[in-house]
Amino acid sequence: QVQLVESGGGLVQAGGSLRLSCAASTRTFSRYSMAWFRQAPGKEREFVAAITWSGAKIHADSVKGRFTLSRDNAKNTVYLQMNSLKPEDTSVYYCAAADTYLGSNFRAYDYWGQGTQVTVSS
Repeated sequence: QVQLVESGGGLVQAGGSLRLSCAASTRTFSRYSMAWFRQAPGKEREFVAAITWSGAKIHADSVKGRFTLSRDNAKNTVYLQMNSLKPEDTSVYYCAAADTYLGSNFRAYDYWGQGTQVTVSS
């Protein structure tokens, strides 16, 4: 079992920045691909970004150039640096972990955090 705990969400003005963190409780953190998804009220869960154990990354087109995903395997933590935030980025952001998968299909991820709210005001 892998437990994921997100932090760093909050209220920010458009154009501002936030950094989300996701701490994992597992001794084998480095083997997992990690991802961020988001879900706004009334909308489907949306892929944001993912990173493999070795650091290979993919980002959704909607966040390319603004969001950066990174991980620190020594700290069992993955980070999502969000810059140039827009009101349409307002969502609950979820961290997820998958064994040997890197992609945007949320059904392929085995473990999920409880989510952290990000609100961007205009």
